[in-house]
Formats: sequence, C-alpha cells, structure tokens
Amino acid sequence: MFSKEKLSWIGAEFIGTVMLSSIVLVVSHMFGLGTAAWYTSLSAGIGLALIIAVFGHVTGAHVNPAVTIGLWTTKRIQTANAIVFIAAQMLGGVAALYLYNYLTGDKLMASGSSEMVWRVFWAEAIGAAVFGMGIAAALVQKLEGYYTSFAIGLSLTFGALIASTGAAGFLNPAVALANNAWDKTYALAPIVGMVVGMNLYMALFTPATKKSKK
Repeated sequence: MFSKEKLSWIGAEFIGTVMLSSIVLVVSHMFGLGTAAWYTSLSAGIGLALIIAVFGHVTGAHVNPAVTIGLWTTKRIQTANAIVFIAAQMLGGVAALYLYNYLTGDKLMASGSSEMVWRVFWAEAIGAAVFGMGIAAALVQKLEGYYTSFAIGLSLTFGALIASTGAAGFLNPAVALANNAWDKTYALAPIVGMVVGMNLYMALFTPATKKSKK
C-alpha cells in the first residue's frame, strides 16, 4: 500500500504532467508547432511556472521523466522515488492524449519515426540541456517560491525555442507521448540533454565549500 505522502507524490506528478501536456497539445494544434514556436514555448513555460507554484512543495513538480532522471544522476532523488515519479508522468502523458481526443472528438494521428533522426535528436538535446541548466541554477542558488517558478519556467521557454529550430521542442518524453509523437528520438534526446545540462552546470558553477582552518 502507498502511504498518503506517496499518493500525494503520484497525484502531483500525474496531474501536473496532464496540465503541461494539455497546454502544449492545445496551443501547438491551435497555432502549429513549427509556425508559432513562440506561442507554444511561452505557453509551456508559463504553464510550468504555474504547476511549480501549485505542486512544487509536494514533489518539486518535475512533470518530466528527463528532469527526474537528471536529478537522479545528481543524487537529488532516490531510485525508488524516481521510478514512481516517472510512472506517474508517463501515465499523465497518456491521459492528456486521451483527454484531448475525447474533448475534440478527433483522433490525434501518430507522428513518430521508427528511425533515430539525428537533426531532431540534437535540437531536442541542446534545448533540454539549456532547460536543465536553468533547473540546476535554481537548485544551486537555492531559489525559493516564485523565483523558482519564474527561473525554471523561463528556462523551459528558452530551451523549447532553441529546440524548435530543428524539432518540435517538447523537451519531455511524457509531452511527446501526449502528442502521439513517441519514438526513440523524442524519448532519448531530452534525457541525454537534461543529464548533460544539469551535471555540467553543477560541476562548473556550484560554489566551492571553504575548508575550515585547523
């Protein structure tokens, strides 16, 4: 049985992922992923900032398997908890897709590729690295409250804009799943970029602790 605390974790990550995925789904299909990247990127960033403000005190509001894996590699989340988070996030992506199909009365066609598309991979990975550095900066500088929401939300906007030059700019495997664009490229690229971005920032820009004098 899950404790009340773990149920709150699952609920926060599931609902937060549904919210973020739905924002990207609605805006991207209203304006188009490629033709109006600004709208989608900005909406996703604002949406993430709101989600962090609402659920940040519960789980940190990862709402992204790549973020959870990136934080796991920096030892900021335990393995068992990371698995629970990722499961809730992927279920949130599936739920967002089914909800969108039901509410629109249409069926979103699959758009993934069976082959690794390297141009898309690098665009998503670089965007995710920028996003990951923004998250790491918020952690290293110990930002709190709305400062955290603003910094991380804006990092997602910038990262998604960069990625949109050569890809959809999802930067999130769960959001890609919600958009029925699940494939190797959109699954792996955000994880690689996030891990590199977070670890690079923490290795280079974490303040050195002063050794006490004997």
